[in-house]
Amino acid sequence: MQDYTRPMRLLLIEDDKATASYVAKGLRECGHSVDVAHGGREGLMLAAGEPYDALIIDRMLPELDGLSVIRTLRATDNRTPVLILSALGEVDDRVKGLRAGGDDYLVKPFAFSELLARLEALLRRARAAAADAPETVLRFEDLTMDLLARRVERAGRVIDLQPREFRLLEVLLRHAGQVMTRTMLLEKVWDYRFDPQTNVIDVHISRLRQKIDKGFERPLIHTVRGAGYSLRAVDKAA
Repeated sequence: MQDYTRPMRLLLIEDDKATASYVAKGLRECGHSVDVAHGGREGLMLAAGEPYDALIIDRMLPELDGLSVIRTLRATDNRTPVLILSALGEVDDRVKGLRAGGDDYLVKPFAFSELLARLEALLRRARAAAADAPETVLRFEDLTMDLLARRVERAGRVIDLQPREFRLLEVLLRHAGQVMTRTMLLEKVWDYRFDPQTNVIDVHISRLRQKIDKGFERPLIHTVRGAGYSLRAVDKAA
């Protein structure tokens, strides 16, 4: 029994209608969704405007060749995996295709089973890369923290935080729903491995509450008596 990945949304850019029909039919029979474009410009518009799991691009296309399509997409930071199809199979041809931004290169004529296997491999690699990528946006309820832009918003309202407040909220967001003890917060936010015998945490939590919770119906930062603090969604009535 063949083991296919989950259904993919694919774009096939191929000017040969017989090849396009054959490939699209086979992929749809495997449960995948396939859009087809027969020219480079049409394909580029679709690839740039729609979310696809992978692109299958013929190298020789009318209006705009396949390598130009790929280069244009990569120049706009479009990282959708690309499988290049081409009758040009020399080493230099394959190298040019990969250097243009292609992720794999399949020479015509090809077996459909190989094309499918290569697409599945591309998708597995893309998923693995996404899983390994560091998280850059943290969310809880209507609260959002963009770690790269150093920007915090709640319900669309931008909240200005000092560096230590930002780090404190980041720790609470990463452990939303959990109780963070004072010892944990001292280690993760202040890098203390001892109790400084000050109310530094309480002061910063108080400031953070003024910025995060004040003016909003549902408070998110809660004191867990005798334990620490927790970021939770609890109605005031509760």
